Amino acid sequence: MTAENPTGPLNGHLDDDDFPAYTMGRAAEMLGTTQAFLRAIGEARLITPLRSAGGHRRYSRYQLRIAARARELVDRGTPIEAACRIVILEDQLEEAQRINAEYRRQAEGSAGPTEV
Repeated sequence: MTAENPTGPLNGHLDDDDFPAYTMGRAAEMLGTTQAFLRAIGEARLITPLRSAGGHRRYSRYQLRIAARARELVDRGTPIEAACRIVILEDQLEEAQRINAEYRRQAEGSAGPTEV
């Protein structure tokens, strides 16, 4: 098996943050929470796990990071619905800041030297 021609169960997805590699049981274990918590944040539409061919929920590393942040807030006493909304807004803010920074870089690059 080589890096150029990956084979095996992950088919080269080992470094893919969006690949749904974790079962619900494993995800709950990694987060130190219950499967019911994962179902609850799914119902609150914080994350939408992909489904295996057999219909089982599968989670990506990105989704686990989002779930971990929600768990931190819930552990501090924030209601789960509010925690999910906070995490969604934090994620949206981070994306907006990334886009703004990209626009600034583009604007600085297109502003050529000024003539004196």
